[in-house]
Amino acid sequence: MSGHSKWSSIKHKKAKKDAQKGAIFSKLSRKIAIEARAGGDPETNPALRLAIDMAQEVGMPKDNIQRAIQRGTGEMPGVSYVAFNCEGYGPGGVALFIEGVTDNKKRAIAEIRHILSKNGGHLGEVGCVNWLFDRKGLMVLHKTKVDDDKVIEMAIEVGAEDIKDEGDILEIIFAPEQFSQIKENIERIGYSPELFELTMIPQTTVPLEEKEALRMLRLMDALEDSEEVQKVYANFDITEEIMEKVS
Repeated sequence: MSGHSKWSSIKHKKAKKDAQKGAIFSKLSRKIAIEARAGGDPETNPALRLAIDMAQEVGMPKDNIQRAIQRGTGEMPGVSYVAFNCEGYGPGGVALFIEGVTDNKKRAIAEIRHILSKNGGHLGEVGCVNWLFDRKGLMVLHKTKVDDDKVIEMAIEVGAEDIKDEGDILEIIFAPEQFSQIKENIERIGYSPELFELTMIPQTTVPLEEKEALRMLRLMDALEDSEEVQKVYANFDITEEIMEKVS
């Protein structure tokens, strides 16, 4: 299991535990509101359906989801948000692709630039790293909690793009539009993934030693703690041993 996938799993667990604090709900509300602009019916708006599925994954209440949809469609008053992307580099030359939603893009970019410079990174030009990533769906399951054959059979049936055996872990990679279908099928066979998300999977990775790894993960934490930032994708690779030490 790559360092970045393991980091994503750690953050996913933390999001579920910290959901009651409201921070993760605030970010997801912004995302839902943005997607709802194209239509408030998730049956006819796939992007909204995916955003709702992601919110449900961390236990966001139905009322919160509905209010976010209504703010996006204009049925309820609220702040007007815009989506934006940033690209840059972290310690060791790690590529960073940052997705955000904000009511003030200039302020958000300035905040991200400050976080990067404070933690050994810097912003780059538009397009400098996005070509290094492919948008995919990712599901991670612990083998001790599932029947490998059932999971693999399900993944093949729905046409998943790749199935990776990573020791104690199974990684299922699939097309983004299959998110709801995969979710329904894994629930049907009675399993709960350690990680289930839409992500940007790097085509190549940058191995980091302990000192750089520590700086990189501090940067990831700082970026993901920003309310303006939705997701951070990076192509670092950190060994299991180092990850256990620094996470």
